[in-house]
Parts: sequence; C-alpha cells; structure tokens
Amino acid sequence: MLISPTKETEIAAKVTDWLSTGLSQVLEEKVKPDLTKLALSGHSRGGKVAFALALGHAPTSLKFSAILGIDPVDGLSPSNRPQPKILTYVPRSLNLEIPIGIIGTGLGDQWKGIIPPFAPDGVNHAEFFKESKPPCCYFLAKEYGHCDMLDESKAYLASWVCKSGKGSKEDMRRAVGGIVVAFLNDYLGGESKDLEAIFEKPSTAPIVLDPVISVKE
Repeated sequence: MLISPTKETEIAAKVTDWLSTGLSQVLEEKVKPDLTKLALSGHSRGGKVAFALALGHAPTSLKFSAILGIDPVDGLSPSNRPQPKILTYVPRSLNLEIPIGIIGTGLGDQWKGIIPPFAPDGVNHAEFFKESKPPCCYFLAKEYGHCDMLDESKAYLASWVCKSGKGSKEDMRRAVGGIVVAFLNDYLGGESKDLEAIFEKPSTAPIVLDPVISVKE
C-alpha cells in the first residue's frame, strides 16, 4: 500500500521522537547516543521526506544538526509535486540553518527508452542545491544513474526501468558512503580533512565527481 509523502514525514517524526526514550534501550550498554548531533538523510523521495522533516512539516521533539539528500526528488515535474512541496524556485530559499549536503547523479534526468526519468530536471538534486543556504555542498556522480547506489540486486532490477551507468555499482556505493561519512565527520565531528580532500582533489573518489562544490558563506 502506497502512502503519501505527508504521511511518511509524520511517521519519520514519530521515529525521531522515539529516539529520546527508545534508542538507548536497543544499543549496547556501553554505547551512549548523542542526540545533540542528529542528522537526516534520504534517497529520491526519501530525500524529499528528509527535507520535509527538517523544515518542520511534522513537529519533532529533537533538533537536527545536518541533512544529506542523495539524489533527492520533489515530484514528477515542477507542476506535479505532492505535498509537502519542498522546492520554492527561489535561490537559497530553503529555511534551514544547518549544513546541507546534496549528492546528485548525472544520468538521473535521462529517459530509459519510453520510461520517464526518475529524477527529472526542475525537481531534482540541482534545484535542491540551488535553493540550499550555506554551508552547503554538492557532489555530482556524473556517470551514474538515480538507482546506482542501491544494493547490487536492487540496482540491477532498477536498471531495467531507470537509466543506469556502465561503471561499477560497488564503486558508486563506496563513493556515496565515503561522501556521507566525510560530510558527517566534518559537520558533526569537527574533523574536516576527509571532506576537504574531496573538494581539493575529487579524483581521489572511485568515481567521477564533476562538479564538486562547497559554499560556506
């Protein structure tokens, strides 16, 4: 049964509220969660839901410290977007005062035969980054598609209906995972060397990242 992004956001808010009382009960005794450093992330429509939650479309008892959108998508087109609508089409307009990271795919806006793109122009990563306030980062996996960071079996199935890159999907997963860890280490952990290394030399990544952009102010 499909549920709306609004309902998904409400569910995500309930999970967030559960963290205060429930998370410590399922962790090892010596592991203590630090909920003052709480980050959000999501892929595709999940990216939309992550931004919806961060923007307060469903109230939570906790505050977020960073957000990462992995090829986020706000809808089928600028005129066909389900509620809650995230994009405003005004640069730097997203009302967030936390670090934002956006990972996009170069093939996500391309058709697969007669099948429309999963991350169309006007509602995809490019617009999310354009509307993000500093500090914000942008990484484009130029030669990969919208579903290429999924587990191997899921990426293979998705490739039948979604434009996919010819490169190694394992390399794509390593790159996305590395960016996520570097971003969180910087903005939540105070260790910036890995993220700075990606900006200074994008070729250190196992895939082509072009462009790579950092806006700090």
